[in-house]
Amino acid sequence: MTSSVEKAKLYTLLGNYPNTMALKKGEVTSNIIDLDFADVKVSNTAFKPLVREAKFDLGELAIVTYLQAKAYGKPYVLIPATVLGRGQHHTIAYNPQRGPLNASDLMGKRVGVRAYTQTTGAWVRGFLADDYGIDPTKVHWVTFEDPHLAEFKDPGFVTRAPESKTLVQMLLDGGLDAAIVGDNLPDPRLAPLIPDADAVARKWAEMHGGVPINHMMVVRGTISKSRPDLVKEIYRMLRESRRAVPPPDGGVFDPWRFGVEANRASLEIIIDYSFRQKLIPRIFSVDELFDDCTRALV
Repeated sequence: MTSSVEKAKLYTLLGNYPNTMALKKGEVTSNIIDLDFADVKVSNTAFKPLVREAKFDLGELAIVTYLQAKAYGKPYVLIPATVLGRGQHHTIAYNPQRGPLNASDLMGKRVGVRAYTQTTGAWVRGFLADDYGIDPTKVHWVTFEDPHLAEFKDPGFVTRAPESKTLVQMLLDGGLDAAIVGDNLPDPRLAPLIPDADAVARKWAEMHGGVPINHMMVVRGTISKSRPDLVKEIYRMLRESRRAVPPPDGGVFDPWRFGVEANRASLEIIIDYSFRQKLIPRIFSVDELFDDCTRALV
């Protein structure tokens, strides 16, 4: 039997990021694993089939979606490998043409977000609560998509926009006072709600032990339990791919941290934010997000 026949083939969801490209291009290889990458241009469009249908053996997943998957008993375990992390303060915007607005002014306002369960939205609501005195339950959140988890129902202070409306157009027209628009401003007429957002994000990372986590890797629990050698090899491959592109900063500014301890502070914060925002029913400990195999990866 040839080694190629002996390899385990894992159906994998993984985006094209600087830290994953060596793996995606086949520059990082394995003697025991073949990664069969799904043909998905934007990874978050496949998060629903991952958590609803258990479609993938291995994949990246937004951390809030994973916390909800954990709460609802989905068959995946977290790998302590961050494949997407970034400052989030720049992601909330407003339309200056409709007058001035500060982050501390959002109580009672209408704020758009792609989905209430979106990880970026959870981070931003946490900042608003802790640093700007905003009670997120007193903001009128307007969404445009369903949660990834079919079991989750949005809280009562969340409403769905009419199907004919888009987030950006509502923000420009005044139907929304502010909106979480993502990594880049989608229209030149918009402006970041938080001034000097990048500097604020760096200060936040220094104070809280790391940049916010967006996406981490998950693996099917049965694979982790029956083939820990495969999980260790997956981790090695991810680390080698990440090392091919040095991060812009080290330490707390590293967006691609590996290991439970390196990610612990950010995980504790997003768990707390998620519970306070009614996204998960209880506080998880960081260690229970992993199993014996993935918790030992360093």
